[in-house]
Amino acid sequence: MKTVSIILFTLILPLMNIFGQEAGHDRQPVVAGSFYPSGSDKIKSDLSGYFQSCPRPVPGVRVRAIIVPHAGYVYSGHTAAAGFAAVPPDAEIDNIFLIGASHRYAFDGAAVFTSGNMMTPLGTVPVNKEIGNKLVKGSRWFITRDDAHRPEHSLEVQLPLIQYHFKKSIKVVPILIGTHDTSVLKSVAAGLEPWFNERNLFVISSDFSHYPSYSDACKADRLTSDAILTGDPGRFIKTINSVEASGIENLATAMCGWSAGLVLLYLTEGSSGLKYRNVEYTNSGDSRYGDRDQVVGYNAIVVEEKLTAARSGSAAGAFALTPEEQMTLITIAREAISARLRGVKPLPVETTRLTPRLREPLGAFVTLTIDDNLRGCIGRFTAPDPLHTVVGQMAVEAAFDDPRFPALTTGEYPGIHLEISVLGPMKKITDINEIIIGKHGIYIKKGLRSGTLLPQVASERGWNVTEFLGYCARDKAGIGWDGWKDKDTEIFVYEAYVFGE
Repeated sequence: MKTVSIILFTLILPLMNIFGQEAGHDRQPVVAGSFYPSGSDKIKSDLSGYFQSCPRPVPGVRVRAIIVPHAGYVYSGHTAAAGFAAVPPDAEIDNIFLIGASHRYAFDGAAVFTSGNMMTPLGTVPVNKEIGNKLVKGSRWFITRDDAHRPEHSLEVQLPLIQYHFKKSIKVVPILIGTHDTSVLKSVAAGLEPWFNERNLFVISSDFSHYPSYSDACKADRLTSDAILTGDPGRFIKTINSVEASGIENLATAMCGWSAGLVLLYLTEGSSGLKYRNVEYTNSGDSRYGDRDQVVGYNAIVVEEKLTAARSGSAAGAFALTPEEQMTLITIAREAISARLRGVKPLPVETTRLTPRLREPLGAFVTLTIDDNLRGCIGRFTAPDPLHTVVGQMAVEAAFDDPRFPALTTGEYPGIHLEISVLGPMKKITDINEIIIGKHGIYIKKGLRSGTLLPQVASERGWNVTEFLGYCARDKAGIGWDGWKDKDTEIFVYEAYVFGE
C-alpha cells in the first residue's frame, strides 16, 4: 500500500493502548504521533504554519458550518486550517457540534460521546454532556457507543485545530454517524435542528475520494464538491452514487464521511439565507510526502449567511420572532402559571406551533407586572433547553419563586402583564463606554456575587450608564453603588429581544 495510505488510514498502535490510557471517563488521544504530532509545541508550530497562509474570514458573513478533512496533518493540515480560518478566532460560539462517520463500527443512528471530556496533547476539550444527554433521551436515533468513539480518528484530528484557532475554550458535542440509511440520517438531522443556529458551529469531518490517481481525484472531487455547493441533498446522493459507479480505477469511496455531509445538507435544506462556498481543494498528491498514483482528496467547504448591518453587530440583533411565535410563547407562559395555580400539568402545545426558532436552546427572562408594578422577574442567560420550554419554566419561577415577592395568587392572575426577553450571548467589556442604553443589558460579577438588569430597565427609568451600573451593582449584585468600579469586578453586556402582551 502506498505511503499515504499507511499514514492516513492505518492507525499506528504500538505506542497506544486505546483502552488502557483512559483517565476516568475522558476520551484519550489515540492518533497523536501518527496523524498529528504528539508534542504540544510541535502541534502549535505546525498549525501556525498552516493558518498563516490561509485567507482571512470574509467580512459581513457568519459561518454556520464547515466541512474539513481528517487525514494526517502533513497531507490535509492546510486545507483543514483553511476551513477553520473562515471563522473569526473570537467568534461568539456556544458549542461546536463535531460530526463524522464511524470508520470502525456500523450501527443505527448516531453515537454521542457524553462520558467525559476529550483530551489532546494541548489539553482538555470540554464536552457539553448536557446537550449530548438531551439528544440521547430525545430520539431513538441518538445512542451512546463509547466503543465507537475510543479508536475513532475523524473527530480527534479536529480537536487541536479547535484548540489552536479559537481564543476561548468552546464545548464540543462529539457525534459519530454509524449508518448509511438516508431516512435515519434525516431523523438525525431533525434531532439536531434545534441547535443548528447562529450560536453554534457545526464541523463536519470528512475526506473525499480515496485512492484514485491524482487527475481522477481532481475530477471526482470536483463533482462531489459541486453537488454539495448546490445544497441539494438529493443531488448530492445521486452524485456520490454516480462517482462510485463510474469505474474510476482504485476508487474506494467518493467521500468517506458522506453520511455526515448529508446530515448537514438536510439541516440547511430550504434555508435560502445559507450558501455553501468551497474555500480550498487539495489532495495528498500535493504534499511532498505523497505520490500521485493513489491519492486521497480534501475539501474545505463553509456554510455562510450574510449579515445585515444590524445582525453583524451581535447575535441578538439577528434574532426575530413572528407575531405568531410571540403569541405562542406568551400563551405557553400564561398556561404554565395558570396550571400551577390549578394544581395540574400545563396543556401541551400543538407541535405545529413549535417552529425551529422556538425549539432553539436560548436563554430568556419572564417579567410579571401588575398595574405597571413589578410582580416577579426570573430568567436564565443560557439554557440547553428549547426556548419554548425555558419560557414556561421561567414564567412559573417568576410567578411563584421570586424571593422578593410572595407567590402569585389566583385573584392576582387576571391582572398580570407578561413580558418576555429572549437573550443573546454575553460579552465581557473593559470600557463602560461600550454600554448603549436601551440596547444592552448588563451583568455584574464580583467573586460569588452577581446581578443583572435587562436592557429595557435603564431606558424605562431614564438612567445614564453610571446610574445603570450603580443600581445593578447595589441592588442586584449587592456590592455597593460603586462596586462596579473595583478591579476584581467583571462587567458583561448582552442584548435582548423583548416583547409582551
